[in-house]
Amino acid sequence: MSRQERQDALEQLVSRYVKEALFMDSGDELPLDQGFFDLGLTSLRLSEIRARLEAELDLDIDATVLFSRPTVDQLVSHLADRLSTPSADQKASHVR
Repeated sequence: MSRQERQDALEQLVSRYVKEALFMDSGDELPLDQGFFDLGLTSLRLSEIRARLEAELDLDIDATVLFSRPTVDQLVSHLADRLSTPSADQKASHVR
């Protein structure tokens, strides 16, 4: 999967979770560059989104990421970077 395909899939996933947390219809437009709190999300809702993303992506996401990357665009970019970089375990297995 190319980086662009990965990023597009992540954008769809994150957008879906954010829309669900905001009780938006799936067809509603979600501004991808607007801050999570400006959209109306609470810390609790962001924690729920983080937990769902961790389970779906099998990836640990530090809670501070949602505050340091406070938009859908920024979060998607961060997740795409994380998923395209092999973990330390994967790197070790390639060395062997």
